[in-house]
Amino acid sequence: MKNRLYLLLTVVLFSLNVVNIKAQQLPPVNYSGEALPIRELKCTELQTALKEELYKNKKWKNLIESKKMAVGIVDLHDLNNIKFAGVNEDHMMYAASLPKIAVLLAVKRGIHDGEITDSEAIRNDLKLMISKSSNAAATRMIDLVGFEKIEETLRNAEHKFYDEESGGGLWVGKRYAKSGKRYPDPMKGLSHGATVSMVCSFYYQLAIGRLIDRERSAEMLEILKDPALHHKFVNTLDKIAPDASIYRKSGSWKHYHADSALVWGPGRKYIIVALVENTSGESIIRNLVVPLEKVLKKASEISCIN
Repeated sequence: MKNRLYLLLTVVLFSLNVVNIKAQQLPPVNYSGEALPIRELKCTELQTALKEELYKNKKWKNLIESKKMAVGIVDLHDLNNIKFAGVNEDHMMYAASLPKIAVLLAVKRGIHDGEITDSEAIRNDLKLMISKSSNAAATRMIDLVGFEKIEETLRNAEHKFYDEESGGGLWVGKRYAKSGKRYPDPMKGLSHGATVSMVCSFYYQLAIGRLIDRERSAEMLEILKDPALHHKFVNTLDKIAPDASIYRKSGSWKHYHADSALVWGPGRKYIIVALVENTSGESIIRNLVVPLEKVLKKASEISCIN
């Protein structure tokens, strides 16, 4: 009798563990929710808390008020109650290599639509483009898919990662090389641009498996996982969250600095994005992680009234 009870208890515990593991997967198994527009997830109370925390730093306050710093956060602890907040979240800025995530999406969209034949060479280039931010790999992928396909993908009604009525968004309009024509965004004429709201939306849709579909979302997450470059957000996350999985793309050029990360681990389930136009941008972004986590910890206590 005791042996049977022990066996039954073992089976139950194992089953619960499997369910827990599945619940922790990205994208989650059997998630039935829809991908809402990121602005419908905005939490005014969380936005107030974010602004108050950032404004404690005088330099950050000045950069934010002069539109040279934009920050976005998404709380993912409860996938049925996702909360988004940002400052200058719809202000489009030059984002260097961060918009390579748009190239990743366009290539995966082309493969999904049957316009591109998947290959080991493509998979290797996508990984190099994201993990090591290889400009040569990014240029090969841009040449493969073309600027028209990139724009079509970004304007896709399912995602709306670029929309003039909402301040622009993600844009790639130049090869990551010295040669080649520019295909600037219609609003600001940027070659490689982003808004934190649309970068947050990109990761949010990935996290719930709605970027193209669950299979493609999982493929893109695997490419974004475990970045080879350990600066900005990752420099801090390596120290304070060594057990968390990090899905990330960053970018820097001259005094323009950008970073984005989906962080998924024990006690940490969130998205953080920052764009900074300042010579100290790398250290600013590195130092943002702890204050942003402080705000995100309040998210579960906040009831959003929007």
